[in-house]
Amino acid sequence: MESQTYADHFRPQIKREAFLYDIVLVIGASIFIALSAQIAFNVPFSPVPITGQTLAVILTGSILGSRRGSLAVIAYLLEGISGLPVFAQAQFGLIHLLGPTGGYLLGFVPAAFICGLLVEFGWGKTILSAFAIMTVGTIIIFICGLSWLMIFFGNDNVLVVGFYPYVSGAVIKIALAAIIFRSGWHALDKFGK
Repeated sequence: MESQTYADHFRPQIKREAFLYDIVLVIGASIFIALSAQIAFNVPFSPVPITGQTLAVILTGSILGSRRGSLAVIAYLLEGISGLPVFAQAQFGLIHLLGPTGGYLLGFVPAAFICGLLVEFGWGKTILSAFAIMTVGTIIIFICGLSWLMIFFGNDNVLVVGFYPYVSGAVIKIALAAIIFRSGWHALDKFGK
């Protein structure tokens, strides 16, 4: 049986209103991801900046669910490809999907989908399961990002360039996302709809 996400909890019953609700959520979440991308810091020896995107992506998938969450990420990527300055540090263009950071960007789609799917399967009701959801999403992003980054830096250097400098930040973002996510459910349980 499918469990409700935050987005499902508040979704209108009338079909037309529900459709508009979904569109607003997807566009709004793509803007949230774009804004989080502007929280960015360069790492001196890597083309991959430290950003708030990972936090936004795993929260988006978890809050909106698998379909709406992955659609929000796809909308974000399409915005960037079409010339809107939504990628890290107000960058844009297809070159970012084809360049060294492309694997991370493309990895956002399955990460949001899987985070949402886990919530739909009933995960996230405890802080530990929320932490597990965010960890799985982050691992997916790293796997996609590192796999693509190997093309540019080879097997020997990929962890130094694309993983080790980001682990501590990833753990902080995972913990923060889990706390935010679980706090939302706690508020819903306490105050109801």
